[in-house]
Amino acid sequence: MAVLVLLSASCSATHRNTVAQTSTIDALLAGVYDGNMTCRELLEYGDFGLGTFDHLDGEMAVLDGEVYQVKADGKVYTPSETITTPFATVCDFNPDYTLPLAKGTDYEALKKCVNTAVPNRNIFCAIKVTGVFRKMKTRSVPRQQKPYPPLVEVTKNQPVFNMENISGTIIGFRSPPFVTGINVPGYHLHFISDDHGTGGHILSFELVSGVSELDICNRFLLILPEKGEGLENLDLSKNRSDELQNVEQ
Repeated sequence: MAVLVLLSASCSATHRNTVAQTSTIDALLAGVYDGNMTCRELLEYGDFGLGTFDHLDGEMAVLDGEVYQVKADGKVYTPSETITTPFATVCDFNPDYTLPLAKGTDYEALKKCVNTAVPNRNIFCAIKVTGVFRKMKTRSVPRQQKPYPPLVEVTKNQPVFNMENISGTIIGFRSPPFVTGINVPGYHLHFISDDHGTGGHILSFELVSGVSELDICNRFLLILPEKGEGLENLDLSKNRSDELQNVEQ
């Protein structure tokens, strides 16, 4: 029994302060939308995070160990644990800082707040904001069929959702600049409402009241598809930074 306890503690320590990711953002930008990891497997690496689903079927929010799927209709669904993801980023969320946020805080003000609290931009920072939002603007992406178009083409016709006076949680990461091509350098945020009715990839917001929690992560685990499936014929030498900027906005 003592051995089992020690092993469990060791596994838990391994994931602490670790950002884990499946596949790369450039693969997703290039149209690799086939899932390579199940939601069940993803939760083994973290209880907090974001991503997307097989066939690019909506936006993913992982909160308190539950996976939520915001589809192109703006509604939130609870996917089967066997549903797969082609790209996701998670961590075991254990906040190092709790920061009150001023009324009227928007996307840019949140960035300044986080950058002041955690000035080292060369480290990962998981960001959780719980509060009431006067405005929240999000988007999702519709399920795609083969042959898959690149992500920048998909988001040209993305459904956009405008919410007002809504309570919920911002889930996301500030990633270092050196992850270019691997993840989203800088800020990447998703939203889910408290009633689990709506959410999506955040485009803009304005806070009424809320609190930000920050978890500094100094470890990064990249998990590529087994045997390179989906990546074997892909040219990942291309700089897709402009595409990513268009997609994020």
